[in-house]
Amino acid sequence: MLANYGYIGLFLLVAIFFAVSTLLLPPTLRRLGIVPRKPNPVKTSTFECGMQTIGKTWVQFNFRYYFYALLFIALDVLAIFLYPWAVELRELGASALIMVVILIFIILVGYIYAWRKKVLEWK
Repeated sequence: MLANYGYIGLFLLVAIFFAVSTLLLPPTLRRLGIVPRKPNPVKTSTFECGMQTIGKTWVQFNFRYYFYALLFIALDVLAIFLYPWAVELRELGASALIMVVILIFIILVGYIYAWRKKVLEWK
């Protein structure tokens, strides 16, 4: 039983090491001179498909796009979690039914919130 926790601890150590090394590798390579840093105005200019931009390059998108994306992701997560639940419905029992009702309730609260904020109205 204790060996199972050892695997979890080892996995956490590897995950933490990977995250920290991924964050520290670029600055370390830059200080060692392996990664050059040569700023140039051409490198920092806005580039879109090989064509020069016309007009403002910083365009602010309507926040409703993000709400649509979040609702889409929430409904996808709901579908992903409901499929295995529906397949194993008889073996899981009443506790799984309660968990799925809670999941659907959370998604429904988010949907009602978006509806009240009139995010779903396209103008």
